[in-house]
Amino acid sequence: QVQLVESGGGLVQPGESLTLSCTTSGFVFSNVVMNWVRQAPGKGLTWVATITSIGSRTSYADEVKGRFTISRDNSKSTAYLQMNNLKPEDTAVYFCQMARRGVDYRGQGTQVTVTS
Repeated sequence: QVQLVESGGGLVQPGESLTLSCTTSGFVFSNVVMNWVRQAPGKGLTWVATITSIGSRTSYADEVKGRFTISRDNSKSTAYLQMNNLKPEDTAVYFCQMARRGVDYRGQGTQVTVTS
């Protein structure tokens, strides 16, 4: 059974940092591209970042480029999102997401709230 579990969210002030984790099971983690997406209050899902299966390439949405870093540890079947210099507009529920055999999977999400 495929499982993705996000953690690490919280309430922070602008300029602070958080690191999100996505712990997975039920599939061969090192075979899949991993993504982080987010959903701000009252809005749809938006893509944040992607990392290839072996971590050789990453890509970011323009609004987080230079502030967020996606990474993975295939030995732990875990993906990460390091978020620095957080802004109020980063407030959202963050999900890790992957596709396998044509099916999209994501976890339950972790809330990130940035407010002064």
